Amino acid sequence: MTVSMRLSTDEVPARERAPVWREWVWRHFGGLESDLYGDSEFDGHIAASHAGDVILTRLEANRHRVLRTPQMVRGSEAAYLKIVAPWQGSAEVAQRGREASVRAGGWTLYDTTTDYTVANPERSDHLIVMLPKEQLAAPGLPLGDLVARRVGGGSGISRVALETMRNTYQELPHMSEAAARGAGELIIQLVRLSLMELAGQETPRTQREALRDRIRQHVARHLRDPSLSIDGIAHALRCSKRHLHNAFAGDEDTLTGYILQQRLACSIRELLDPANAARPITDIALASGFSNLSHFSRVFREHTGGSPSDFRRQAARR
Repeated sequence: MTVSMRLSTDEVPARERAPVWREWVWRHFGGLESDLYGDSEFDGHIAASHAGDVILTRLEANRHRVLRTPQMVRGSEAAYLKIVAPWQGSAEVAQRGREASVRAGGWTLYDTTTDYTVANPERSDHLIVMLPKEQLAAPGLPLGDLVARRVGGGSGISRVALETMRNTYQELPHMSEAAARGAGELIIQLVRLSLMELAGQETPRTQREALRDRIRQHVARHLRDPSLSIDGIAHALRCSKRHLHNAFAGDEDTLTGYILQQRLACSIRELLDPANAARPITDIALASGFSNLSHFSRVFREHTGGSPSDFRRQAARR
C-alpha cells in the first residue's frame, strides 16, 4: 500500500507558497480557511493515507491556524470527527465555547459539522486523523460534549488509541488493503472507548475545568456585547473574580485575553463570509464586541499582520 497523497512546498517558489498551501488545506480537509499569522516565509508538507474509512494525515509546517466557518459547514457534505495528535509543537482547538491545548502525548477531537478554529502557534509536526462521525456514535455517548477536550496522558485506553493511530500511519505503506481496513476499524473502536471513558468521568476533568466551561459558554452567549466584563461574568456565574482567573490558571491566555481572541475569531469569520462583502468593517467590529474601530484595527493587525480591509480583499481573491 502506498501514500495516497504527498504535497510539499519545497518545489514551490517562496512567494507562491502561502496561496498554494491555503489551496491544499482547503481541498484536502474539506473546506478550511488558513491564516499564516502574517508571516512572509512559509514551508509545509502534507502526506495522507487511508486505513479503510479512516484518513490519516501527517502535517509538518510553520506556524499557522485554520478555521471553519458556519458557511463552510453548510457547503460541506462530509461528516467527520477529526483528531489532532502532535508529535512536535502544539495545537489549540476551539469549538462549542471550549478550548483544548495539546502537545506530544495528548490528543483532542473536533467535529467538522460545526464551526471551529485550530491554532498551531509554533512549527508543528501533527498527526491528523479523520474518522466518519456516524461510525463513532454509540448510545449514551455525548459527542458534542467531548469535542475540544484534551484526551490522553501517561496511561489508559486513550494512550493505547494514540499509539495505535501513530503506528498505523507509519506502517500503512507496508500493509495490504485488507490489513489497512482492519487497522482503521481498530482505531475507531479504540477512539470510541476513549471517549466513553472520558464521558463517564464525574466532571469534565476537574472542578476548575468545569467552571472554565461555564465561563466559556457565558462568553460565547454574550461575546457581541461590548459591556461584557470580568465583573459581569462573576456576577452572572455567582462566583468571585479570583475564581474566574484561577479557572484559566495554567493556560497560555488569561480570561481577558480569551475574550479578545474570541472576538477576533468572530470578526475573522464575518470578514470571510462573502455575504458580508459590502458590510462596513466598523459594523463587523462592533457586532463582534469591540467598542471602537481603532482598538479593533490595532488588535487585528497585531494578530494577523495586516489590516481588516486587506484581509478581506485577500480572502475574496482566494
